[in-house]
Amino acid sequence: MKVRTRFAPSPTGFLHIGGARTALFSWAFAKKHGGQFILRIEDTDVARSTPEAVQAILDGMHWLGLDYDEGPFYQMQRMDRYKEMIQKMLQEGSAYYCYCSKEELDMLRESQMQQGLKPRYDGRWRPEEGKRLPDVPVGISPVIRFKNPLDGHVVWNDLVKGEISIANQELDDLIIARADGTPTYNFCVVVDDWEMGITHVIRGDDHVNNTPRQINMLQALEATIPQYAHLSMILGSDGQKLSKRHGAVSVMQYDDDGYLPEAVLNYLARLGWSHGDDEIFSMQQFCEWFDLDHITPSAAQFNTEKLNWLNAYYIKQADAERLTTETKTRLKAMGVVVDGDEHLSAVVALYKERANTLNELAESVAYFYRKPVIDATAAEKHLTPEVKPAIAQLAEVLKAINWQPELIHHAINEEVSRYQLKFPKLAMPLRVMMTGIAQSPSIDQVMYLLGRDEVLSRIV
Repeated sequence: MKVRTRFAPSPTGFLHIGGARTALFSWAFAKKHGGQFILRIEDTDVARSTPEAVQAILDGMHWLGLDYDEGPFYQMQRMDRYKEMIQKMLQEGSAYYCYCSKEELDMLRESQMQQGLKPRYDGRWRPEEGKRLPDVPVGISPVIRFKNPLDGHVVWNDLVKGEISIANQELDDLIIARADGTPTYNFCVVVDDWEMGITHVIRGDDHVNNTPRQINMLQALEATIPQYAHLSMILGSDGQKLSKRHGAVSVMQYDDDGYLPEAVLNYLARLGWSHGDDEIFSMQQFCEWFDLDHITPSAAQFNTEKLNWLNAYYIKQADAERLTTETKTRLKAMGVVVDGDEHLSAVVALYKERANTLNELAESVAYFYRKPVIDATAAEKHLTPEVKPAIAQLAEVLKAINWQPELIHHAINEEVSRYQLKFPKLAMPLRVMMTGIAQSPSIDQVMYLLGRDEVLSRIV
């Protein structure tokens, strides 16, 4: 059996972290087994689907590097096929017209709730042998319902959650086409999964309740039933449902916030799946290792600190040219213009070990290209009357020396000795004057990259 998986988002919003993890696991499972990964856009919710959301999904997939073998397929372009299949089911008796008005259904629901019953369609228009159906009302456009089995259970071996069994008595007759003839989500999914030859459906566990209905419809169509794997939800670090404050934002927001796609992918891979104690690995390794057996059935927790740690690692490992380009782009967005990539590359190399995100990296090096805003507290603490004579003397020395890091360092040491100071007593105020704050890499390296003229202009 050739493995075929799919990622089937609805374009009613951005591609978020939960969807990206589902896409990653589906992609990796197909890669692991030498199969195909299909992208399908489930855009039947016309009122809420937007072209912008479709583009956001495509952009997110591209940024993450989750390449699909087929697609994207759009359900709205397959409407004729769905309607054709619904007519087939009507002819074979596995679907039927229902003429209930909205008012009737509302009354039915209210009555059932008052009796303490689970609200459900009562099958009044369901054709059965020997049953007399109501007269067809005037002015009511019918919906079409699937004739769900009345007895027995739907049982499947979920590849994450284990065996799941749902009694058919718990399921009412699902609407598969609205009154305007538009097929509904659950029916379109069934037809697509069958005709696209999907062998493994890997999706969030919010779809568990859809699965028995979809299996019953597949059986009615005499279609092959795929294997299902339902991924547990992702919680915030406080154990609550993931929200924007936890990180449930558009995947592309992570790009805007300075994360590298390989860091996000590596983090998502470990969000509910493990390979021993391995924390850092390439996507090639992930595809080789990935299986559904090691996905935890319990909810995973999103941890921003862990993501930042991974991102810092990948920034350290990143190619110098790429890191320079990324930093330059972010500096430009901050209104900082950089002339010459060679200098920026050296600056980035000085700071890349200290940054959790690309945005932090850009913010940290911005003072090389514009005068820093001096932190008042740091200035008050370090720019003391005691050290100002040493700084003034150092400025005179710096005007004449050969501009190299080791000679700058030697000049600072000379003034430290001359004025009987400890090295930090002079280095700290220099940091404040050069960078605006009291923390920086080696001060001689910072001063060297700033250049003699800029250093002298910042010494106060």
